[in-house]
Amino acid sequence: MTFNDFNFKEQLQKAIDNAGFKEPSPIQQEAIPIVLAGKDMVGQAHTGTGKTAAFGLPVINMMKGQKGVETVVIVPTRELAMQVSDELFRFGKNLNFNTATVYGGQSYSMQLRNIDRASIIVATPGRFLDLLRGGKIKIDPSYVILDEADEMLDMGFLDDIKEIFTFMPNERQTLLFSATMPQAIKRLAQTILKEPEFVTLTKKDVTNAMIKQTYYVVDERERDDALIRLYDFKNPTKSIIFCRTKKEVDRLSTFLVSQGFMAKGLHGDMEQRQREECIRAFKSSKLEILIATDVAARGLDVNDVSHVFNYHLPFDSESYVHRIGRTGRAGKEGAAVSIVTPHEFRMLQKIEKNIGTKLEGKIVPNIDSVKVKKVSNLKEKIKEQDIKDYALELVEELKEEFDISTIAFKLASMVASSTYVKGNDSIGKSESDIKRLIENAQRGGGDDRGRGGRGGSRGGYRGGNRGGSRGGRSGGGRSDGRSGGRSDGRSGGGRSDGRSGGRSEGRSGDRNRSRD
Repeated sequence: MTFNDFNFKEQLQKAIDNAGFKEPSPIQQEAIPIVLAGKDMVGQAHTGTGKTAAFGLPVINMMKGQKGVETVVIVPTRELAMQVSDELFRFGKNLNFNTATVYGGQSYSMQLRNIDRASIIVATPGRFLDLLRGGKIKIDPSYVILDEADEMLDMGFLDDIKEIFTFMPNERQTLLFSATMPQAIKRLAQTILKEPEFVTLTKKDVTNAMIKQTYYVVDERERDDALIRLYDFKNPTKSIIFCRTKKEVDRLSTFLVSQGFMAKGLHGDMEQRQREECIRAFKSSKLEILIATDVAARGLDVNDVSHVFNYHLPFDSESYVHRIGRTGRAGKEGAAVSIVTPHEFRMLQKIEKNIGTKLEGKIVPNIDSVKVKKVSNLKEKIKEQDIKDYALELVEELKEEFDISTIAFKLASMVASSTYVKGNDSIGKSESDIKRLIENAQRGGGDDRGRGGRGGSRGGYRGGNRGGSRGGRSGGGRSDGRSGGRSDGRSGGGRSDGRSGGRSEGRSGDRNRSRD
Protein backbone atom coordinates (compact mmCIF):
# COMPACT_ATOMS: atom_id res chain seq x y z
CA MET A 1 0.00 0.00 0.00
CA THR A 2 1.18 3.55 -0.76
CA PHE A 3 -0.14 6.99 0.17
CA ASN A 4 -1.48 7.33 -3.39
CA ASP A 5 -4.11 4.72 -2.50
CA PHE A 6 -5.86 7.22 -0.20
CA ASN A 7 -6.65 9.56 -3.14
CA PHE A 8 -5.64 12.70 -1.29
CA LYS A 9 -5.90 16.09 -2.95
CA GLU A 10 -3.15 16.71 -5.45
CA GLN A 11 -1.46 19.49 -3.44
CA LEU A 12 -1.49 17.35 -0.28
CA GLN A 13 -0.04 14.36 -2.13
CA LYS A 14 2.72 16.60 -3.43
CA ALA A 15 3.58 17.59 0.18
CA ILE A 16 3.63 13.89 1.16
CA ASP A 17 6.01 13.11 -1.72
CA ASN A 18 8.24 16.05 -0.80
CA ALA A 19 8.40 14.76 2.78
CA GLY A 20 9.74 11.46 1.45
CA PHE A 21 6.82 9.39 2.77
CA LYS A 22 6.25 6.25 0.72
CA GLU A 23 4.35 3.48 2.52
CA PRO A 24 1.95 4.26 5.38
CA SER A 25 2.74 2.84 8.82
CA PRO A 26 0.28 0.38 10.44
CA ILE A 27 -1.49 3.13 12.43
CA GLN A 28 -1.77 5.26 9.27
CA GLN A 29 -3.16 2.37 7.21
CA GLU A 30 -5.91 1.75 9.74
CA ALA A 31 -6.67 5.28 10.96
CA ILE A 32 -6.70 7.32 7.75
CA PRO A 33 -9.73 5.58 6.14
CA ILE A 34 -11.71 5.92 9.41
CA VAL A 35 -10.94 9.64 9.66
CA LEU A 36 -11.74 10.21 5.99
CA ALA A 37 -15.12 8.52 6.61
CA GLY A 38 -15.89 11.26 9.15
CA LYS A 39 -16.00 8.97 12.20
CA ASP A 40 -14.71 9.65 15.71
CA MET A 41 -11.77 7.44 16.61
CA VAL A 42 -9.62 6.19 19.50
CA GLY A 43 -6.12 5.20 18.41
CA GLN A 44 -3.79 3.31 20.75
CA ALA A 45 -0.27 3.78 19.43
CA HIS A 46 3.14 4.75 20.76
CA THR A 47 5.40 7.64 19.82
CA GLY A 48 7.23 7.03 16.57
CA THR A 49 4.42 5.10 14.88
CA GLY A 50 3.36 8.02 12.66
CA LYS A 51 0.36 9.34 14.61
CA THR A 52 0.72 12.95 13.43
CA ALA A 53 0.33 11.94 9.79
CA ALA A 54 -2.40 9.44 10.75
CA PHE A 55 -4.68 12.27 11.88
CA GLY A 56 -3.09 15.26 10.11
CA LEU A 57 -3.25 14.04 6.52
CA PRO A 58 -6.94 13.04 6.40
CA VAL A 59 -8.04 16.09 8.40
CA ILE A 60 -6.12 18.48 6.14
CA ASN A 61 -7.58 16.69 3.13
CA MET A 62 -11.12 17.31 4.45
CA MET A 63 -10.63 20.93 5.57
CA LYS A 64 -12.59 23.40 3.45
CA GLY A 65 -10.22 26.36 3.63
CA GLN A 66 -12.86 28.66 5.06
CA LYS A 67 -11.91 31.64 7.21
CA GLY A 68 -11.20 30.82 10.85
CA VAL A 69 -9.85 27.86 12.79
CA GLU A 70 -11.08 24.53 11.42
CA THR A 71 -8.86 22.17 13.44
CA VAL A 72 -7.57 22.06 17.03
CA VAL A 73 -4.84 19.66 18.18
CA ILE A 74 -4.17 19.43 21.94
CA VAL A 75 -0.81 18.00 23.09
CA PRO A 76 0.90 17.68 26.49
CA THR A 77 4.15 19.66 26.01
CA ARG A 78 5.35 22.78 24.22
CA GLU A 79 8.07 20.78 22.42
CA LEU A 80 5.45 18.46 20.98
CA ALA A 81 3.23 21.43 20.14
CA MET A 82 6.01 23.03 18.08
CA GLN A 83 6.87 19.79 16.30
CA VAL A 84 3.28 18.80 15.49
CA SER A 85 2.63 22.36 14.30
CA ASP A 86 5.68 22.24 12.02
CA GLU A 87 4.63 18.92 10.54
CA LEU A 88 1.03 19.98 9.93
CA PHE A 89 2.22 23.21 8.32
CA ARG A 90 4.48 21.21 6.03
CA PHE A 91 1.52 19.05 4.97
CA GLY A 92 -0.91 21.95 4.55
CA LYS A 93 1.20 24.76 3.12
CA ASN A 94 0.40 23.89 -0.51
CA LEU A 95 -3.28 24.30 0.40
CA ASN A 96 -2.59 27.64 2.14
CA PHE A 97 -3.31 26.30 5.64
CA ASN A 98 -1.40 28.12 8.38
CA THR A 99 -0.81 26.76 11.88
CA ALA A 100 -0.66 28.60 15.21
CA THR A 101 1.28 27.14 18.14
CA VAL A 102 -0.16 27.99 21.54
CA TYR A 103 1.68 27.34 24.82
CA GLY A 104 2.67 29.11 28.02
CA GLY A 105 5.66 31.40 28.29
CA GLN A 106 4.89 33.45 25.16
CA SER A 107 3.03 36.74 24.88
CA TYR A 108 -0.73 36.49 24.42
CA SER A 109 -0.76 39.22 21.77
CA MET A 110 1.62 37.37 19.46
CA GLN A 111 -0.28 34.10 19.81
CA LEU A 112 -3.61 35.85 19.20
CA ARG A 113 -2.24 37.41 16.00
CA ASN A 114 -1.12 33.98 14.82
CA ILE A 115 -4.52 32.47 15.65
CA ASP A 116 -6.26 35.16 13.56
CA ARG A 117 -4.35 33.95 10.50
CA ALA A 118 -4.50 30.22 11.29
CA SER A 119 -6.58 27.32 10.05
CA ILE A 120 -5.05 24.92 12.59
CA ILE A 121 -4.23 25.50 16.28
CA VAL A 122 -1.78 23.19 18.05
CA ALA A 123 -1.93 23.91 21.78
CA THR A 124 -0.99 22.76 25.25
CA PRO A 125 -4.01 22.53 27.59
CA GLY A 126 -3.12 25.26 30.13
CA ARG A 127 -2.61 28.22 27.80
CA PHE A 128 -5.40 27.12 25.45
CA LEU A 129 -7.87 26.99 28.35
CA ASP A 130 -6.71 30.46 29.50
CA LEU A 131 -7.57 31.87 26.07
CA LEU A 132 -10.97 30.19 26.03
CA ARG A 133 -11.91 31.16 29.59
CA GLY A 134 -10.92 34.77 29.07
CA GLY A 135 -12.97 35.04 25.90
CA LYS A 136 -9.82 36.00 23.97
CA ILE A 137 -10.65 33.54 21.21
CA LYS A 138 -13.97 32.29 19.87
CA ILE A 139 -13.57 29.32 17.56
CA ASP A 140 -15.84 26.72 16.00
CA PRO A 141 -13.53 23.89 14.85
CA SER A 142 -14.81 20.97 12.81
CA TYR A 143 -12.00 18.68 14.00
CA VAL A 144 -10.57 18.28 17.52
CA ILE A 145 -7.65 15.93 18.20
CA LEU A 146 -6.19 14.87 21.55
CA ASP A 147 -2.65 13.54 21.11
CA GLU A 148 -0.70 11.69 23.84
CA ALA A 149 -3.78 11.67 26.06
CA ASP A 150 -2.17 9.43 28.71
CA GLU A 151 0.75 11.87 29.03
CA MET A 152 -1.73 14.69 29.68
CA LEU A 153 -3.37 12.54 32.33
CA ASP A 154 0.03 11.90 33.98
CA MET A 155 0.79 15.63 33.93
CA GLY A 156 -2.48 16.50 35.69
CA PHE A 157 -4.30 18.05 32.71
CA LEU A 158 -7.40 15.85 32.78
CA ASP A 159 -9.69 18.48 34.35
CA ASP A 160 -8.39 21.11 31.91
CA ILE A 161 -9.18 18.81 28.99
CA LYS A 162 -12.72 18.24 30.23
CA GLU A 163 -13.27 22.00 30.58
CA ILE A 164 -11.80 22.71 27.13
CA PHE A 165 -14.42 20.46 25.57
CA THR A 166 -17.20 22.56 27.13
CA PHE A 167 -16.06 25.32 24.73
CA MET A 168 -16.00 23.03 21.66
CA PRO A 169 -19.00 22.76 19.31
CA ASN A 170 -21.29 19.73 19.58
CA GLU A 171 -21.03 19.06 15.86
CA ARG A 172 -17.42 18.05 15.39
CA GLN A 173 -15.22 15.05 14.57
CA THR A 174 -13.08 14.06 17.56
CA LEU A 175 -9.95 11.88 17.51
CA LEU A 176 -8.09 10.63 20.59
CA PHE A 177 -4.63 9.06 20.54
CA SER A 178 -2.94 7.47 23.53
CA ALA A 179 -0.09 4.99 24.05
CA THR A 180 -1.95 3.37 26.97
CA MET A 181 -5.61 3.21 27.95
CA PRO A 182 -6.01 3.68 31.72
CA GLN A 183 -9.56 3.86 33.04
CA ALA A 184 -9.53 7.65 33.26
CA ILE A 185 -8.77 7.92 29.52
CA LYS A 186 -11.48 5.38 28.68
CA ARG A 187 -14.01 7.41 30.67
CA LEU A 188 -12.86 10.60 28.94
CA ALA A 189 -13.28 8.94 25.54
CA GLN A 190 -16.85 7.93 26.43
CA THR A 191 -17.60 11.56 27.34
CA ILE A 192 -16.13 13.44 24.37
CA LEU A 193 -16.46 10.97 21.47
CA LYS A 194 -19.56 9.72 19.66
CA GLU A 195 -19.64 6.03 18.70
CA PRO A 196 -15.89 5.94 18.05
CA GLU A 197 -14.00 3.38 16.02
CA PHE A 198 -11.04 1.80 17.85
CA VAL A 199 -7.60 1.20 16.35
CA THR A 200 -5.06 -0.68 18.46
CA LEU A 201 -1.65 -1.74 17.23
CA THR A 202 -0.93 -5.41 17.88
CA LYS A 203 2.28 -6.42 19.63
CA LYS A 204 4.04 -7.11 16.37
CA ASP A 205 3.29 -3.53 15.29
CA VAL A 206 4.41 -1.92 18.56
CA THR A 207 8.02 -1.55 17.44
CA ASN A 208 8.94 -0.47 13.94
CA ALA A 209 10.22 -3.34 11.79
CA MET A 210 12.70 -0.87 10.24
CA ILE A 211 14.53 -0.61 13.60
CA LYS A 212 17.27 -3.17 14.24
CA GLN A 213 17.29 -3.89 17.98
CA THR A 214 20.43 -5.27 19.63
CA TYR A 215 21.87 -5.53 23.13
CA TYR A 216 25.37 -5.92 24.60
CA VAL A 217 26.03 -7.42 28.02
CA VAL A 218 28.76 -5.72 30.06
CA ASP A 219 29.77 -5.30 33.68
CA GLU A 220 28.55 -2.10 35.33
CA ARG A 221 32.03 -0.56 35.33
CA GLU A 222 32.28 -1.05 31.55
CA ARG A 223 29.28 1.02 30.45
CA ASP A 224 31.27 4.08 29.36
CA ASP A 225 33.93 1.99 27.62
CA ALA A 226 31.27 -0.06 25.83
CA LEU A 227 29.40 3.08 24.71
CA ILE A 228 32.52 4.62 23.16
CA ARG A 229 33.52 1.34 21.48
CA LEU A 230 30.06 0.90 20.00
CA TYR A 231 30.12 4.49 18.75
CA ASP A 232 33.47 3.86 17.10
CA PHE A 233 32.15 0.71 15.45
CA LYS A 234 28.67 1.85 14.41
CA ASN A 235 29.67 5.40 13.45
CA PRO A 236 26.19 6.99 13.88
CA THR A 237 25.30 10.11 11.91
CA LYS A 238 22.96 11.43 14.61
CA SER A 239 22.01 9.68 17.83
CA ILE A 240 20.15 9.95 21.12
CA ILE A 241 21.45 8.36 24.32
CA PHE A 242 18.80 7.70 26.96
CA CYS A 243 19.61 7.80 30.66
CA ARG A 244 17.31 7.23 33.61
CA THR A 245 18.22 10.30 35.66
CA LYS A 246 19.24 13.92 35.23
CA LYS A 247 22.46 13.24 37.15
CA GLU A 248 23.42 10.56 34.62
CA VAL A 249 22.66 12.92 31.73
CA ASP A 250 24.97 15.61 33.15
CA ARG A 251 27.80 13.19 33.94
CA LEU A 252 27.65 11.39 30.60
CA SER A 253 27.45 14.60 28.55
CA THR A 254 30.53 15.96 30.35
CA PHE A 255 32.38 12.70 29.71
CA LEU A 256 31.49 12.51 25.99
CA VAL A 257 32.48 16.14 25.40
CA SER A 258 35.83 15.36 27.08
CA GLN A 259 36.24 12.55 24.53
CA GLY A 260 35.77 14.98 21.64
CA PHE A 261 32.12 14.33 20.77
CA MET A 262 29.62 17.07 19.90
CA ALA A 263 27.21 16.12 22.66
CA LYS A 264 24.76 17.89 24.94
CA GLY A 265 22.34 16.86 27.67
CA LEU A 266 18.59 17.50 27.76
CA HIS A 267 16.60 17.20 30.97
CA GLY A 268 13.82 18.81 32.99
CA ASP A 269 16.03 21.15 35.06
CA MET A 270 17.05 23.17 32.00
CA GLU A 271 15.38 26.49 31.24
CA GLN A 272 13.01 26.48 28.29
CA ARG A 273 15.31 28.69 26.23
CA GLN A 274 18.20 26.25 26.79
CA ARG A 275 15.99 23.30 25.85
CA GLU A 276 14.85 24.94 22.61
CA GLU A 277 18.43 25.89 21.67
CA CYS A 278 19.58 22.34 22.35
CA ILE A 279 16.82 20.79 20.23
CA ARG A 280 17.45 23.28 17.38
CA ALA A 281 21.17 22.46 17.42
CA PHE A 282 20.41 18.74 17.30
CA LYS A 283 17.92 19.11 14.46
CA SER A 284 20.39 21.18 12.43
CA SER A 285 23.21 18.65 13.11
CA LYS A 286 25.33 21.12 15.06
CA LEU A 287 25.06 18.42 17.74
CA GLU A 288 25.68 14.80 16.77
CA ILE A 289 24.65 13.33 20.14
CA LEU A 290 21.72 14.25 22.39
CA ILE A 291 21.72 12.73 25.88
CA ALA A 292 18.26 12.80 27.43
CA THR A 293 15.92 11.49 30.08
CA ASP A 294 12.63 9.91 29.05
CA VAL A 295 10.63 12.93 30.23
CA ALA A 296 12.85 15.49 28.49
CA ALA A 297 12.60 13.64 25.18
CA ARG A 298 8.79 13.51 25.13
CA GLY A 299 7.54 14.89 21.86
CA LEU A 300 11.02 15.08 20.33
CA ASP A 301 10.52 14.53 16.61
CA VAL A 302 13.67 14.36 14.46
CA ASN A 303 13.48 12.24 11.31
CA ASP A 304 17.20 11.60 10.70
CA VAL A 305 18.24 9.95 13.99
CA SER A 306 20.28 6.92 12.89
CA HIS A 307 20.79 5.33 16.33
CA VAL A 308 19.20 5.27 19.77
CA PHE A 309 21.36 4.05 22.66
CA ASN A 310 19.94 2.88 25.98
CA TYR A 311 22.76 3.64 28.39
CA HIS A 312 20.54 1.93 30.98
CA LEU A 313 17.37 0.02 30.23
CA PRO A 314 14.23 2.00 31.05
CA PHE A 315 11.97 0.99 33.92
CA ASP A 316 9.16 -0.34 31.71
CA SER A 317 8.40 -1.61 28.23
CA GLU A 318 6.40 1.46 27.20
CA SER A 319 9.38 3.71 27.85
CA TYR A 320 11.52 1.37 25.76
CA VAL A 321 9.08 1.66 22.84
CA HIS A 322 8.97 5.45 23.22
CA ARG A 323 12.78 5.62 23.23
CA ILE A 324 13.49 3.51 20.18
CA GLY A 325 10.65 5.19 18.27
CA ARG A 326 12.98 8.20 17.87
CA THR A 327 14.84 6.31 15.12
CA GLY A 328 13.59 4.51 12.00
CA ARG A 329 11.21 7.34 11.08
CA ALA A 330 9.75 8.40 7.75
CA GLY A 331 10.44 5.01 6.19
CA LYS A 332 14.16 5.06 7.07
CA GLU A 333 16.09 2.29 8.76
CA GLY A 334 17.17 2.80 12.37
CA ALA A 335 19.15 1.07 15.09
CA ALA A 336 18.39 0.69 18.80
CA VAL A 337 21.32 -0.40 20.98
CA SER A 338 20.92 -1.36 24.64
CA ILE A 339 23.79 -1.71 27.12
CA VAL A 340 22.78 -4.30 29.71
CA THR A 341 24.38 -5.84 32.80
CA PRO A 342 23.66 -9.44 33.90
CA HIS A 343 21.73 -7.92 36.79
CA GLU A 344 19.35 -6.26 34.26
CA PHE A 345 18.90 -9.36 32.13
CA ARG A 346 15.48 -10.25 33.54
CA MET A 347 14.29 -6.70 32.78
CA LEU A 348 15.47 -7.17 29.19
CA GLN A 349 13.49 -10.39 28.86
CA LYS A 350 10.40 -8.73 30.31
CA ILE A 351 10.67 -5.97 27.68
CA GLU A 352 11.04 -8.59 24.93
CA LYS A 353 7.94 -10.39 26.15
CA ASN A 354 5.84 -7.23 26.40
CA ILE A 355 6.76 -5.85 22.97
CA GLY A 356 6.61 -9.25 21.27
CA THR A 357 10.06 -8.86 19.72
CA LYS A 358 13.35 -10.67 20.37
CA LEU A 359 16.40 -8.42 20.61
CA GLU A 360 19.66 -9.72 19.14
CA GLY A 361 22.45 -10.26 21.67
CA LYS A 362 25.92 -9.33 20.42
CA ILE A 363 29.42 -9.02 21.82
CA VAL A 364 31.16 -5.64 21.98
CA PRO A 365 33.66 -5.49 19.06
CA ASN A 366 37.35 -5.73 19.93
CA ILE A 367 39.96 -3.21 18.82
CA ASP A 368 40.92 -5.11 15.65
CA SER A 369 37.29 -5.31 14.48
CA VAL A 370 36.77 -1.59 14.94
CA LYS A 371 40.10 -0.73 13.31
CA VAL A 372 39.31 -2.86 10.24
CA LYS A 373 35.99 -1.06 9.86
CA LYS A 374 37.55 2.38 10.32
CA VAL A 375 40.26 1.65 7.74
CA SER A 376 37.62 0.35 5.32
CA ASN A 377 35.57 3.54 5.79
CA LEU A 378 38.67 5.67 5.25
CA LYS A 379 39.47 3.80 2.02
CA GLU A 380 35.94 4.44 0.77
CA LYS A 381 36.24 8.15 1.55
CA ILE A 382 39.58 8.35 -0.26
CA LYS A 383 38.12 6.47 -3.24
CA GLU A 384 35.13 8.82 -3.45
CA GLN A 385 37.12 12.02 -2.89
CA ASP A 386 37.30 14.26 -5.95
CA ILE A 387 40.72 15.70 -6.77
CA LYS A 388 40.51 19.48 -6.49
CA ASP A 389 42.63 21.95 -8.43
CA TYR A 390 43.90 23.57 -5.24
CA ALA A 391 45.04 20.13 -4.03
CA LEU A 392 47.14 19.68 -7.17
CA GLU A 393 48.72 23.08 -6.56
CA LEU A 394 49.48 22.11 -2.95
CA VAL A 395 51.17 18.86 -4.01
CA GLU A 396 53.32 20.77 -6.52
CA GLU A 397 54.41 23.14 -3.75
CA LEU A 398 55.18 20.24 -1.40
CA LYS A 399 57.26 18.51 -4.09
CA GLU A 400 59.71 21.38 -3.88
CA GLU A 401 60.63 20.18 -0.37
CA PHE A 402 59.72 16.46 -0.29
CA ASP A 403 59.68 13.53 -2.68
CA ILE A 404 56.24 12.14 -3.59
CA SER A 405 56.55 9.09 -1.29
CA THR A 406 57.32 11.28 1.74
CA ILE A 407 54.33 13.51 0.92
CA ALA A 408 52.06 10.45 0.67
CA PHE A 409 53.33 9.00 3.97
CA LYS A 410 52.95 12.30 5.80
CA LEU A 411 49.41 12.88 4.51
CA ALA A 412 48.47 9.28 5.34
CA SER A 413 49.82 9.77 8.86
CA MET A 414 47.56 12.81 9.27
CA VAL A 415 44.38 11.02 8.22
CA ALA A 416 45.25 7.68 9.84
CA SER A 417 44.62 9.15 13.28
CA SER A 418 40.90 8.66 12.58
CA THR A 419 41.46 4.87 12.60
CA TYR A 420 42.95 4.84 16.11
CA VAL A 421 40.85 2.88 18.61
CA LYS A 422 41.11 3.63 22.32
CA GLY A 423 40.38 1.44 25.31
CA ASN A 424 40.81 -2.19 26.26
CA ASP A 425 40.76 -4.86 23.60
CA SER A 426 37.96 -6.86 25.22
CA ILE A 427 34.88 -5.24 26.76
CA GLY A 428 31.78 -7.00 28.04
CA LYS A 429 30.56 -10.58 27.93
CA SER A 430 31.41 -13.28 25.39
CA GLU A 431 28.89 -15.18 23.26
CA SER A 432 29.08 -18.14 25.64
CA ASP A 433 28.45 -15.83 28.62
CA ILE A 434 25.36 -14.38 26.93
CA LYS A 435 24.11 -17.87 26.00
CA ARG A 436 24.55 -18.95 29.61
CA LEU A 437 22.63 -15.88 30.84
CA ILE A 438 19.73 -16.69 28.50
CA GLU A 439 19.65 -20.33 29.62
CA ASN A 440 19.91 -19.32 33.27
CA ALA A 441 17.04 -16.82 32.94
CA GLN A 442 14.86 -19.41 31.19
CA ARG A 443 15.46 -21.81 34.10
CA GLY A 444 14.60 -19.01 36.53
CA GLY A 445 18.13 -18.77 37.90
CA GLY A 446 20.14 -15.81 39.12
CA ASP A 447 22.45 -13.28 37.52
CA ASP A 448 25.42 -15.52 36.59
CA ARG A 449 27.38 -13.72 39.29
CA GLY A 450 30.62 -15.62 39.13
CA ARG A 451 31.57 -14.60 35.60
CA GLY A 452 33.73 -11.63 34.71
CA GLY A 453 33.81 -10.01 31.29
CA ARG A 454 35.99 -11.20 28.45
CA GLY A 455 38.83 -9.08 29.69
CA GLY A 456 37.61 -6.98 32.58
CA SER A 457 37.80 -3.22 32.17
CA ARG A 458 41.09 -1.86 33.44
CA GLY A 459 40.52 1.82 33.23
CA GLY A 460 39.21 2.42 29.74
CA TYR A 461 39.87 5.76 28.10
CA ARG A 462 40.13 8.27 30.82
CA GLY A 463 43.51 9.50 31.93
CA GLY A 464 44.00 9.09 35.67
CA ASN A 465 40.91 6.91 35.88
CA ARG A 466 41.62 5.31 39.19
CA GLY A 467 37.94 4.54 39.64
CA GLY A 468 37.77 2.54 36.42
CA SER A 469 41.04 0.84 37.29
CA ARG A 470 39.84 -0.26 40.69
CA GLY A 471 36.58 -1.47 39.16
CA GLY A 472 38.57 -3.42 36.59
CA ARG A 473 40.60 -5.18 39.27
CA SER A 474 37.43 -6.63 40.66
CA GLY A 475 37.37 -8.56 37.35
CA GLY A 476 33.94 -10.09 37.52
CA GLY A 477 33.35 -12.04 40.68
CA ARG A 478 30.86 -10.42 42.97
CA SER A 479 30.94 -7.00 41.31
CA ASP A 480 29.00 -8.47 38.40
CA GLY A 481 26.17 -9.56 40.60
CA ARG A 482 26.15 -6.24 42.38
CA SER A 483 25.89 -4.01 39.33
CA GLY A 484 24.93 -0.60 40.53
CA GLY A 485 26.65 -1.30 43.85
CA ARG A 486 29.84 0.04 45.32
CA SER A 487 32.54 -1.78 43.39
CA ASP A 488 30.91 -1.17 40.00
CA GLY A 489 29.99 2.37 40.89
CA ARG A 490 33.61 3.48 41.01
CA SER A 491 34.13 3.12 37.28
CA GLY A 492 32.63 6.43 36.31
CA GLY A 493 35.78 8.45 36.84
CA GLY A 494 36.13 9.05 40.56
CA ARG A 495 33.74 9.26 43.49
CA SER A 496 31.11 11.58 42.07
CA ASP A 497 30.68 9.36 39.01
CA GLY A 498 30.60 6.34 41.21
CA ARG A 499 27.65 7.68 43.08
CA SER A 500 25.82 8.33 39.83
CA GLY A 501 26.59 4.89 38.40
CA GLY A 502 26.20 3.14 41.72
CA ARG A 503 23.88 4.17 44.50
CA SER A 504 21.51 6.34 42.46
CA GLU A 505 20.76 3.39 40.20
CA GLY A 506 20.57 0.83 42.94
CA ARG A 507 18.56 2.72 45.49
CA SER A 508 16.92 5.78 44.03
CA GLY A 509 15.95 4.90 40.49
CA ASP A 510 12.22 5.23 41.07
CA ARG A 511 12.61 8.45 43.02
CA ASN A 512 14.74 9.96 40.27
CA ARG A 513 12.23 8.93 37.65
CA SER A 514 9.42 10.71 39.42
CA ARG A 515 11.50 13.86 39.83
CA ASP A 516 12.15 13.96 36.09
